[in-house]
Amino acid sequence: MTTRQANRPLSPHLGVYRWQISNTLSIFHRLTGVAMSLGALVLTGWIVSIAAGPDAYLDLVDALGSPPGVLALAGWTLCFFYHLCNGVRHLFWDAGKGFEIPEARRSGIMVVVTSTLLTLVFWIAILAGRWS
Repeated sequence: MTTRQANRPLSPHLGVYRWQISNTLSIFHRLTGVAMSLGALVLTGWIVSIAAGPDAYLDLVDALGSPPGVLALAGWTLCFFYHLCNGVRHLFWDAGKGFEIPEARRSGIMVVVTSTLLTLVFWIAILAGRWS
C-alpha cells in the first residue's frame, strides 16, 4: 500500500453528513422488514399449532397472551403499519413526488405519526373487544 492510498478514507465518515429524518426512516424500514419476517414465523407457528391440536394451540395462545407476548404482537403491529405507511411514501417517490427536503421531512413525520396512530387505534379496538 502506498502512502497516498493509506491517507485516503475508505468511505465517507458519518460526520460529513447531517442527520435527516429520511436516514433514520430508511434504517427503520429495513429493521421493520426483518421484524415482520420474525413475526411471520410466529404466525406460521400459530397455524401449525392449530393443526397440532387444541393443547398446542392453547399453549401458543397463552404465550402470546402473556405480557411479553402482547408486547411482541403490539411491536409487530407497529412494524406492519410503519412498513405500510413508509411503503406508500416510497411509491410517491417512485412517481417522482416529494423529494424536496421540506416535503421529505413532512412525509417522514407523517409516516411516524400515522403508523403510531394506526397501531394505537388497532390495539384500542382489540382491547375493547370489538374484534374478539
